[in-house]
Amino acid sequence: MKLRKIILAAAAIIASNVLAQSIVHPKVGETAKSDDGKLTLTLVAKKQNYSVAMKDSHDPDINSPKSVNVSPDGKKFYVNSLEGGKTVVYEMGSNKKLKTISHNFTDEGSKHLWAPSSGLFKWHKQWTKPNTFMGKPVEATFSHGGRYLWVPYYRRTYDYNAVEPSAMAIIDTKKDEIVKLMETGPLPKMVKTSHDGKTLAVTHWGNNTVGLIDISSTNPNDWHYTKILVVDYELPLNFGNRHVDRDSESGYCLRGTVFTPDDQYLIICCMGGAGGLAVIDVKNQEYLGRMQGMMHNVRHILLNDGYIYLSINSAGVVQRIKLDTFMEAAKQMTNKKGSISGWENCKVGIGARTIEISPSGKYIFAACNNASRLCVVDTRTMKMIAQIPVDSYPVGLDISNDGQYVLVTSQGRKGGGGNAVNIYKVDYPEPEPVIKEPQPEEPDSTKAAAAQEKGGTNSTNQIMNWLGTTTGKVTAGALAAVLIAAIAVPVSMKRKKK
Repeated sequence: MKLRKIILAAAAIIASNVLAQSIVHPKVGETAKSDDGKLTLTLVAKKQNYSVAMKDSHDPDINSPKSVNVSPDGKKFYVNSLEGGKTVVYEMGSNKKLKTISHNFTDEGSKHLWAPSSGLFKWHKQWTKPNTFMGKPVEATFSHGGRYLWVPYYRRTYDYNAVEPSAMAIIDTKKDEIVKLMETGPLPKMVKTSHDGKTLAVTHWGNNTVGLIDISSTNPNDWHYTKILVVDYELPLNFGNRHVDRDSESGYCLRGTVFTPDDQYLIICCMGGAGGLAVIDVKNQEYLGRMQGMMHNVRHILLNDGYIYLSINSAGVVQRIKLDTFMEAAKQMTNKKGSISGWENCKVGIGARTIEISPSGKYIFAACNNASRLCVVDTRTMKMIAQIPVDSYPVGLDISNDGQYVLVTSQGRKGGGGNAVNIYKVDYPEPEPVIKEPQPEEPDSTKAAAAQEKGGTNSTNQIMNWLGTTTGKVTAGALAAVLIAAIAVPVSMKRKKK
């Protein structure tokens, strides 16, 4: 019996090694159908940096792509090349490269970009030039109707153990340029914008903390941290000179992050440690506790149509439960601990990483890392109905606002694979609705300039409106004062511009 167990264990190790070394590179044009033949996946294009010979798809800026984000208007998509220190911008549909945004900075050249320090983050060492580094872009979120894209950095390049405060770039998507840099805690991974657009959450994989930022203003200069919250305990980062694998030695390894529809609560995946889902009361800026009962190694989270959906990395499973049921249990936690059962499970490919849902809510798409597959789950039955090969070791995924395209990033490993973005076209049994996002808001400074171009400042416009509503019974002195003010205000504005 003991010998049999040894043989089985050895076989499992051999099988896992074979799986890890099996590199997949599907060809453009490859298709797959759902079990009933009604849904079709087709690999229509790719951007890759593993074969210079494949000239049509080769792009040297694709270097360990971690995530992809489709703009809310569906016109562009942004790929974060982690090891390349770049965000690459493409046109949706044509897949034409529009721009490459570098995350290389110097203390002298980036001074004008940095927001004032919040005083909330501790430095372990005094660096001569702390703002001279290359940022490694991880995930991203849009804000202000798609006007801005927030991109956190895994770490600053000189901080090899990721113990120092990292940073986050804010990209103006009209110009596709970095317009602001903000500090973060160590090793930020996930960022999420609240539904009302007033709060942004930064989840720090590196030390069990979450940052909340007030972004209610349209002026980037007004954005500021309001709170740093701790999930159970703040991980001490006293590693000394020992090199640390921060993919594993990071406490709870906080990852997937989502606001509830009313923006009252924030739910965060604990991918490591004791696992579970951390719950934060955003309104009262208070950590409530950690819920368990779902499978271990939970990586990503979605909310849709009254359900919580989770991707379970190690088991290769998508789980779901009613949001109301979960929150009722979460509010009854004692000593910041709770548990809930009744999860529905759907087996997909091993290594389920990022998941996204189609506009109709009928289909979930899962990037399955070890299996090198894109898997499709029918949410009406919670069954996997289709799968198609992806360049080895996919991690990131996003879907266009009309559901027609699913984009998957393959980061790769030391053994190979990766360095690719796969673009799939989806033909559904029925047309998907188009998700219409609100129009981007203009920054306050832009609004002021536009008002001047249209005939004056707010003050002069108010004066003209007042004149238009008077009954004509105005004294000569009052009229003269109004005319002087009307002339003086724009002259004053011109002097300020100079």
